[in-house]
Order: sequence, then structure tokens, then C-alpha cells
Amino acid sequence: MNSLLSADRIASLVLPMSPHIAIEIVNETGSTNADLLARAEQLSDPVLRVAETQTAGRGRAGRVWHAEPTASLTFSLAWPFQCGVSALLGLPLVVGVALAETLAAQGVDARLKWPNDLLLHDEKLGGILVETATARQDGDVLTWAVIGVGLNLAMPQTLQQKIGGTAAALPVGANRNQLLAVLAQGLATVLPQFAREGFAPFAARWNLLHAHAGQAVRIIDHGQILHVGVAVGVDATGRLLLDTDAGRVAVMAGDVSLRRQEGQHAIAG
Repeated sequence: MNSLLSADRIASLVLPMSPHIAIEIVNETGSTNADLLARAEQLSDPVLRVAETQTAGRGRAGRVWHAEPTASLTFSLAWPFQCGVSALLGLPLVVGVALAETLAAQGVDARLKWPNDLLLHDEKLGGILVETATARQDGDVLTWAVIGVGLNLAMPQTLQQKIGGTAAALPVGANRNQLLAVLAQGLATVLPQFAREGFAPFAARWNLLHAHAGQAVRIIDHGQILHVGVAVGVDATGRLLLDTDAGRVAVMAGDVSLRRQEGQHAIAG
């Protein structure tokens, strides 16, 4: 996975029927998401920006995303939508479906942790951060979704020390240019469908990849436990369904976190 990144090589590997995506490679930047958000007013076509090193990479709720050159794949895809921000609530889950299905085609059995993580063998493999900006183009107001993705390609000791533990890494032999091309292709395939139809057509696909289906979990908001129950799956809007002692509840993503509830067992079915 130590192949040199090449915008021309990645572009040549993306299928020609895909929407045009401008590809940018930089050695170092603070955050590829921040870079694209700052340029929203100037963007016209989708842009894939990839960094060898991010010095200020971020996850959800302002968390730091740790990465190292060649040991991680960190990129952002800016994609325009002709709708308001509220219509994009299910987008992080759709991105998860695209990434996991693409990795499955590469022989990697990645699973989805609600709302925005990829797991492999119950350890974190990658994360998704979607941020938005509005811009005017030809008199229309566009919502630019900037989709940030971080994937672990290796887990050297220095990276383990940064994250304070272990995490999963991709057990694939393809080079990074090929991997980026198929991931970009996967995203370019699902995003137009999401723009037309919303999250509902993706709910069943997400549930097939659900890492915690039938498991006891807890939902945490700023350190406080909001719910404890058995994870069922997501509904047509992307809310997580939990069976609790008080009945079934639907949880919006926001900044809440999901944790497995220790000491309780998964149920069959």
C-alpha cells in the first residue's frame, strides 16, 4: 500500500460513464474537508481531494482523526446537491453503504457502526465526516456536501500510540491509486441516486451491513447514557431503531455515540 498517489492514474481507473470528478493530490494539508469547504463558492464539478498527511484531520463532534502517510488513506469528496441541508440527513449512512459494498467487492468484510464508522472484526477501520456549505451557481443555491473519509491501511506502533489502542487495517494488496479509484466510483454511483430518492432505498442495504444487529448497545450523548436497548437497524430516514424496556425508540444521529453494552448478550433473529 505504499504506491505513490497519482491524480492521473486515479482518473484513468475511474469508469468513463461516471460523473466528472476533479482529482487533487497534496502532500500535506490541515484538513481536506476544510480545504474544500473554504472553496465552496468557487466549485463547479465534484472534487476529490486526497492528502498524504493531514495535520488537523477531524472526526465527528470535533474529535481528532489520527493518520500517518502511507498507513492511512485520507480524502474528501465535494459533491453538489440541489436541496437544503435537512434533506441530506441520511447521507453519512449512504456513504457508509457505498464504502462497505466497494470494500466487499475487494474481499474485505467491512461492517457499519451507526452512524458513521466502518468496522472490521469489531475494530474501527474507518470513519466518515460529512459537512456542508451553500453556494450560488448560475442563480441557483447549491448545497455542497463535503464527504471526508479516513481508512486505515496499516496499523504501525506509532499510530497505535496516537490513538491509544488498536484498530483494524485493510488486508488488501491493491495499491492506493486503485483503491481510491474504486471508492470514488462507488460514491459516484450512489450519490446521484440519493439525490433523486433520498435514504429510503438504502435502508435495507445498510441493515445488511449493520455491525450491531441484535446486540445490546447504549446511546451516549456528551457522556450521558440516553438509551440502552437492542439494536434493530435503521428506518427509512436513517434513524437507529432500538428495542428498550420501554418499547421501541428511534434515535437521530446528531452528536450521539453508540457503544456495545457490556454484560448483556446479543439475541438471535
